[in-house]
Amino acid sequence: MKIAVIGGGGVRSMFLAKSLAQSAEELGFDEIVFMDNDEKKLNTYGRMAARLVKELRPELNFRLTSDAVDAVKNADYIITTIRMGGDAMRIQDEKIALAKGLLGQETTGAAGFSFAMRSVPALAEYCELAKKHASKGVKVFNFTNPAGVVSQTLRDMGYDFTFGICDAPSSLLHSFAKLYGVEQDAVTGDCYGLNHLSFFESVKLNGKEIMPELLKDERIYTDTDMRFFQKDLVEHMGCILNEYLYYFFYREQAIENIQNAHVTRGEVIQEVNRNMMEELSQMDIERDFAGCLKVFDKWYGKREDAYMSNETGISRAKTPYHFDIYEKDAGGYAGVALKYMRAKNTGKESEMILCVPNQGAIPGLLDTDVVEITCTLRDGVYIPHKIRHPGELPMELIRRVKLYERLASEALRSKNISKAIDCLMVHPLVNSYSLAKQLVQEYLEANREYTKGWN
Repeated sequence: MKIAVIGGGGVRSMFLAKSLAQSAEELGFDEIVFMDNDEKKLNTYGRMAARLVKELRPELNFRLTSDAVDAVKNADYIITTIRMGGDAMRIQDEKIALAKGLLGQETTGAAGFSFAMRSVPALAEYCELAKKHASKGVKVFNFTNPAGVVSQTLRDMGYDFTFGICDAPSSLLHSFAKLYGVEQDAVTGDCYGLNHLSFFESVKLNGKEIMPELLKDERIYTDTDMRFFQKDLVEHMGCILNEYLYYFFYREQAIENIQNAHVTRGEVIQEVNRNMMEELSQMDIERDFAGCLKVFDKWYGKREDAYMSNETGISRAKTPYHFDIYEKDAGGYAGVALKYMRAKNTGKESEMILCVPNQGAIPGLLDTDVVEITCTLRDGVYIPHKIRHPGELPMELIRRVKLYERLASEALRSKNISKAIDCLMVHPLVNSYSLAKQLVQEYLEANREYTKGWN
């Protein structure tokens, strides 16, 4: 079985490599290929990934390539994790929105549409290559942001072999398992909503409902990413919240915090990546892998410590960061994709959270609407869990943002400026025709290299 990673020269390539290497024997991986069209990054982070695999599974056929056809040829699974335009364009996206007093966050904010202008055409090209060169039953797992808009658009384009995946909901469940001192699989939950806009209507420990006691447990507000919410809001909503909902429920605070910090998330990431690359490029990855790991720990730890801190004014727990290549994989970044592969290959029924067509699971949405939802995997088929009583407040927000995603998909597929304005006009974090029009004009100009043919 062959797995290809498109964007294999990214900072998080090490996590993917570790997950795949540790699961290779169980899942029967014969070949793993990491592809990136940025040769400098591929020769740094890709080579570190290769060195990690050599340490864990020296017999595994692991290759690096800059040839996309070579990567996807005969692949059974493809993981896409790309950043078109790099960190510099992420920063530009953020600042265009912030200059208008709007949130520039790259998935939930207005900047997400600009990012999608670059992401979707590139991913569509890779999907076409997969149709021509990959195995007949290939599955493509997309990590590329903005995952909600991207997943909807790719499905609307007919690429029904694509799945949007995000580790935020499962990581939240894992953090609850840690609080209870149990194995990760002991804590399960029924998640519903959209990517970075999801809610848990149920959380169970060994099959027993624990939502009421969980909402009252002070530890979730200090030791998990529920720390970004005030307890009274959570109790009022009556459910567990995806951390990205912070940007909707505390919109003005987020914008004020970012402006007061005088630095965007993109600028923080750019600085971390630049420093890490500078140090690693001067080191011998093959001969001094331990030293390279220390550099990685230092800079990736800074990145993790800064997660949502400028936006919320709240930092994660200050514990020294350490990436242990030998520790059993916690199933984070690549865990969702691997869980699907495991269920499909073994035939064992499993539960996981995916971005897939709604198929009637969430009332009030279209069957074709891509939603983020807990699914049962059975014989390689995903079955979204029916949400019987979704909350009125969550559903109002879900419906509004889903309308934005539908219109965004239509705009991206038709390259229609009017639809682009419509989608941002209805977005609850823009909510203005005049601002939407300005944003579309500026994002088209900023993305002129990627947006030929828009009218």
